[in-house]
Amino acid sequence: MKSHFTRVLLLAAFLIFANTSSADSLYGRIVGIADGDTVTVLDATNTQWKIRLMGIDAPEKKQAFGQKSKEHLSSLVFNKQVTVEYSKQDKYGRTVGKILVDGTDANLQQVKAGLAWHYKKYQKEQSIEDRTIYAQAEEQARTEKQGLWIDPDLTPPWDWRHQRKSKH
Repeated sequence: MKSHFTRVLLLAAFLIFANTSSADSLYGRIVGIADGDTVTVLDATNTQWKIRLMGIDAPEKKQAFGQKSKEHLSSLVFNKQVTVEYSKQDKYGRTVGKILVDGTDANLQQVKAGLAWHYKKYQKEQSIEDRTIYAQAEEQARTEKQGLWIDPDLTPPWDWRHQRKSKH
């Protein structure tokens, strides 16, 4: 019993360490907003980074609330100095990360405003704490009918993209 408990503790410690140590940080200014979950950061070396906001999926530009989501993200981050915590790139070569403006999680703010979904398909890439907070924020936005949650016929962006692909 004791050795099993020790192994569980060691595994937990490893997972916590692995989760926190694998993240890198990028510092820069937001110089572009593509949509409600993708921005461009300019770092100190004048290198542009395309950032896909981790843990969320916002409506596409041509979807209902797509423009509102983009505008809200812009109001949070555009032309501001940010820290991006990241640990991977997506299949399009974008850096996937969490954007912090003066310590405030912009990704989470998109969900709280009801202008993005918590992207549960990729939630395992988030820390357990972020995963929990984002899920709770989405549930609260839904309950309070914030932003896109006022629409009873809502199509999540991942379904919308799939529908568009199958038409072509």
